[in-house]
This record gives sequence, structure tokens and C-alpha cells, in this order.
Amino acid sequence: MASRQHRNPLRHGLTWVAAAVVVGAVLAQPVVAQTARRPAVQPVRWSAPVGASQLGTDLGSLLDRSVRSGRWGVMVVSLSRGDTLFNRNGDSALVPASTMKLFTSAIALDQLGPLHQFETEVLREAEVEANGVLRGDLLLRGAGDPSLGGLNGQDPLRALARQVAASGIRRVQGAVVGDGSAFDGRRVPEGWLTRYLHASYAVRVSALSYNQGLARVTVRPAGTKAQVTLTPAISGLPVSNTVTVRAGSRGASITVRQDPATGAFRIGGWIGANSPARGYSYVVENPELFVAAAFRAALIAEGVRVSGTVGARQATADATRIAGLPSRPLSDLVSQMNGASNNHYAELLFRNAARSGGTVGSADTGNAMLRAFLADKVGTPYANVFAADGSGLSTLDRVTPRSLVGVLEYSSRAPWASVFTASLPVAGKTETLKSRMRGQPATGNLRAKTGTTAQVTSLGGYVTAANGEELAFAFIYNGTDRTRARDAIDAMGSTLAAFTRF
Repeated sequence: MASRQHRNPLRHGLTWVAAAVVVGAVLAQPVVAQTARRPAVQPVRWSAPVGASQLGTDLGSLLDRSVRSGRWGVMVVSLSRGDTLFNRNGDSALVPASTMKLFTSAIALDQLGPLHQFETEVLREAEVEANGVLRGDLLLRGAGDPSLGGLNGQDPLRALARQVAASGIRRVQGAVVGDGSAFDGRRVPEGWLTRYLHASYAVRVSALSYNQGLARVTVRPAGTKAQVTLTPAISGLPVSNTVTVRAGSRGASITVRQDPATGAFRIGGWIGANSPARGYSYVVENPELFVAAAFRAALIAEGVRVSGTVGARQATADATRIAGLPSRPLSDLVSQMNGASNNHYAELLFRNAARSGGTVGSADTGNAMLRAFLADKVGTPYANVFAADGSGLSTLDRVTPRSLVGVLEYSSRAPWASVFTASLPVAGKTETLKSRMRGQPATGNLRAKTGTTAQVTSLGGYVTAANGEELAFAFIYNGTDRTRARDAIDAMGSTLAAFTRF
């Protein structure tokens, strides 16, 4: 998005209910208000309005006719002319879902810069003897790299293990230790529902994460016994296999558990003797111990013997760095986060932005830094946003449409504007918008971040109008009529793309 000098329509005309900032009381309450009974819903279609007045009428009609219940918050501003084209509940606090990632993108890019990299380091706290023996622990310290690892391609832990071997270490007399102290110890953000916690989109938060917090467990029959394999390979953590084999069966019923304190895996249940191999993706409960165990296996594979098992703690201040591996640039990480709507990336980037101020990364410090950023740079009142997490999965997150458009406006003229804009899916073309607004004026034009949960449908981003104006918009619906709301959002997006004025 090209940089422009223009007045900011978002600094003015704000109204806000002060009570809405009382996090423990008001913000924790449900926001899905039942509106007055509406007429029967009608098909929603985009239009091609001429003039701001007609645009307002058409958007208002779409909102009035689209859903049976729930609450809308919508705001559209012209980045080219600096005026507000539409406002419906623009100052209402709503649950944003994954459009919260737009805030995370902006604060991370603003605090760290698009070229920033997060380096995972290997440290030692004792001297290496002439014979290559380290008489102490070997520590793997995380820096909040969300991209560390992957079940395909080059294994970064093997790369780090090769560096350790190249440094002259042949044997580790102590343990392999995971250090996730760059973030606080809260692994599940406040407001994440219990039913999310076994899903791959809700992995545990840690500054030392690998394979996006997931382990692959494969179970296959091997004669009268069941064989269990973990990917990545681990060493130093107990793995209990009590899976039985049922003769003559092709079925399976497998349970996987990990002790959050010890990191020990327990795989139970049964598998049929005629069953194919069964694979399960499992959310790791203790990331630091799991990564330490995967690193221990990598060291052994590279010829470094390890006497101890695995542990988790903070490295001492005088620890010596012996190896390191940087992440991809932040620009690439933001693109992955927004394109795939990756919650794991969002949580780590949110906390990394928070610790850029010299503190331990946490959701609390991230929220405070975000609100200060919005007040000081964007011109959004401090109370208009509350971020319990960086991904938008928390039911406690609150934003106003005005604050969302404010972030979009600021980001359109920031030094990193092109990175921010390029990270957003394109209507009818890419990622989470690939199948939406196809064959409409928004196709290949509108760039935006989606948001979807059981009671939220949202979209925030940019679109170029038919007369060349660049517009920023925020569409947020809180309610249960999500399919109709999404149809209305798509119709509004194409209506903005077809809009013209003279």
C-alpha cells in the first residue's frame, strides 16, 4: 500500500463506554447481543454504488437484510481522501476472531522490523575438556521462533547438533536442557476454551517450540505386538506403549497422553492385526522437555554421546554460546501467520513484540504494549482494544471496528507497508480467501484477513474502488448466523470494489 500524506479520520468522532474496559467484569461477558426481530432474511448481493450516499444506503441495506440475529460492527474509510464512508457501531467492542492477527502483525513489524530474526541457541555452563567431554548440561535456548522445525525438509535440530559436534564436544556428561524462559510460563492463554486444547490450532505457547507444538504418533501392528513411532524422534523421555493387537481386525482405538510435568508419553488402546498404520497428530503438553528430547536424539544421531536425560530450566547468565540457528525474517513469518491464519505463529510473534521492550514475553505485556502503540501511533484510545492473546482465539479479546481500521490506516503508510499488505490473502485467489468472492469485482483486488469462530465472522483489509480510491474496511459480526453473515461480508467487499464517486 503506497504511503500517503492525508488526514486521519480515525482520530475524531470517538464515543466509548468507559465501563467496557473493566477486563475482569465487562470484557469477560458475552457480547453476542440478540437484536430486535428483523424481517425475513433475503439474498445478499453486491452492488455498484455511485457516490458516498448510495454506498452508505447499499451497505446499510446489506446489514439490515442479512442475518436473523447477532450484532454487526462495520467501518469503511478512504485512505485516498481521508474521509469515513460508512460507520455502523464503529465504536462497539466486539470479539474479532483472527482479525486480531492484524494487530499482532502491526506491532511485531513496528517493534522489530521486517528483517528481524529469532535465533535459537545452544549454550554450555561448563568447560569442554581436551578429550571433548562437557562435564555439565547442554542447553537449548528458545527465542520464540515459530518456524523452528517441520516434519518435512531439513531438520534444524540436526543442524544445531552438527554445530555442537563441530565445536569439539564429543560427550555431554550432563543432561540436555530446554530453556523457554524468554516467555512467561503460561502455556494456555486466558480465554481459550477447553474444547480447543486438543486441536492443532491451539498448541501450547512456549519460547522453545518445535514442529509448531505437535508430535506425530504412528502406531502399526507388528505381529502380536504394536509398534509405536514418534516424529520427530525423541530420546530421554519415557514412552509407555500398552497398545494391544486384536487378531482378525482392521480397526483401531488409540489414546495418546503426555504428562505435563514430566513429559512422559503414554500410548494405549488397541489396533487390529490387519489394520494399516495409524497416524495421530498430538498437541505437546510440555514443549521445553519435548524439544530437549528431540535435540538429544539429534545429538546422538550426529555422534555426540549424552549421559544424562532431559530437563527444563533457565540458563545461567554466564552461559557460553556454542551454536545458533536464526529463523526466517519476520516478513516471512508474518506472511505465514496471516496467509494460513496460523495461531501458533501469532502467539509467539505477539510475545516477541512484547519482550522487545526488555521484559519477558507474555500476553499481559503484549496487551499493554499494543494499547500504548495504538494510543501513541495510531490515534486509537487506549481502551478500545483488549488482547488476551495474539491470535484471536481467546473469547476475551475485544476490538472496535474503528481500532481495526486505524491499524490498517497506520500500516498502509508505515515503512513496512508493503510487507504488511503482501501478507494478506487475496479474494478469489489465495489462502483463506481463495474460494470467496470469485467472479466478483473483489477478485484479485481485495486483500484482507479473515476471522472465524463459532460465534464470530470477520474480515479486515484493503480494497481498491472502481475509481481508483484505496479503501480500508473492518467487518465484524458476533452471533450465530455466521453463514449469512459471511455472505453479507463478501457482498460488502465486492460492493466496495465496484464503488465509484467523482
